[in-house]
Amino acid sequence: MSTAPPVAAPPVAAPVPDPGPPAGDPTAELVAADRAVLIHPALPAHRADRTVLVRGSGCRVWDSEGRSYLDGSAVLGLSQVGHGRRELADAASAQMATLDCFHTWGTITNDRAVELARRLVGLAPNGLDHVYFTSGGAEGVEVALRMARFAHHRNGEPDRTWVLSRRLGYHGIGYGSGSVSGLPAYHEGFGPGLPHVHHLSPPHPYQRHRYTGADVTGSCLRELTAVIERIGGDRIAAMIGEPVMGGGGAVTPPPDYWPRVAELLRSHGILLIFDEVVSAYGRTGRWFAAEHFGVTPDILVTAKGITSGYVPHGAVLTTGEVADALCRDSGFPAGFTYTGHPTACAVALANLDLIEREDLLGNAVETGAHLAARLRECLDLPVVGDVRGLGLMLAVEVVADKHTRDPLPGGTAHVADALRTDAGILLRVNPHALVINPPLVLTRAEADELADGIHAVLRRVRPDGSLAPA
Repeated sequence: MSTAPPVAAPPVAAPVPDPGPPAGDPTAELVAADRAVLIHPALPAHRADRTVLVRGSGCRVWDSEGRSYLDGSAVLGLSQVGHGRRELADAASAQMATLDCFHTWGTITNDRAVELARRLVGLAPNGLDHVYFTSGGAEGVEVALRMARFAHHRNGEPDRTWVLSRRLGYHGIGYGSGSVSGLPAYHEGFGPGLPHVHHLSPPHPYQRHRYTGADVTGSCLRELTAVIERIGGDRIAAMIGEPVMGGGGAVTPPPDYWPRVAELLRSHGILLIFDEVVSAYGRTGRWFAAEHFGVTPDILVTAKGITSGYVPHGAVLTTGEVADALCRDSGFPAGFTYTGHPTACAVALANLDLIEREDLLGNAVETGAHLAARLRECLDLPVVGDVRGLGLMLAVEVVADKHTRDPLPGGTAHVADALRTDAGILLRVNPHALVINPPLVLTRAEADELADGIHAVLRRVRPDGSLAPA
């Protein structure tokens, strides 16, 4: 029997070597290195481009090609005093040369941590008179959740383990903070989250047609009451919420929402946690957004603007009642390496000095009102449904249809791309809104530039989500 000759395997083409960046092109070299080694949060699929930032001053940053951008996002809502402030660099340098770092575990403390804690208690709403330092917002939320459960445990109520949160709320990407965040992206693919978490409807006046009746607060209170009855008020430790929802798009609740929520929670012994990671330190024109609603929470989480982002830092403030429960007997059994970091505290103190000396709270009110008025000119456009916010914490809701108020197909990421490339504006976006949180040093002229650029790009957006050519 004859055997057919073996079929030769097709030749394997030699791989084409990556030519790498052009010789002598520093931007291309940085982009290639970035793509090779850096893991980016929220990187869009199939995107190879990068904007390499190298310098900042005031409300502007520059890329490696020399192009200037107006920072309409204050990085991620944290740069209260703007970029490139020598005062904060000097404060860090002086402290590093004196006592660079140390912890505040046990009986150890340091002068800067004590000074900053006393300063914060003086600025905070009455009743928030104890401070625990962290290195950031998500870390602060993790601590707040632990505090709430542990305080109840110390008070003889160990069954209070449930935490109420809200859809659209963002509280960080830690295990607990990610679990209480009410955005699907922070849950899908990460396995089971923190148990005993329930998400409620957010108080979203623009989306009031989706509630039971036109009364947003009433609808939310009915839902909250039903959830408390179903779970059991004696099993719920706390409810967490942003006074004004940041990542959700500057969603500002009706004035009666927080007072009525706080009253209902208090009647059941449920602690109220305010997440003011974005809204504190002047962002809304007050030191704390809680002041707009006349509500003092049991626990208040801050970060970001406490140092204007120059070094990572955060502070969790509590009432004396909560602090007494936490520190009873052996003290609060949870601490971080960088809790009360002297250099971070020194920078925070210098940052608070700048905010006060330059009246940035007043500027947030005045320039924020001007910017909001300019942004409301966009309401004439077919894809703009709402302009809202407090101070310099603003948002423009982008819709496919003003009647249904449905979000733009495909979201708003491509709108942000157009703002960056065509208008030289950097903004944070979520699927349904442009989130506008510029540094608190924003001038009226810069506010006009920001509004004009946003209007020019939104004018090109079609209801199907596509953009007309520039």
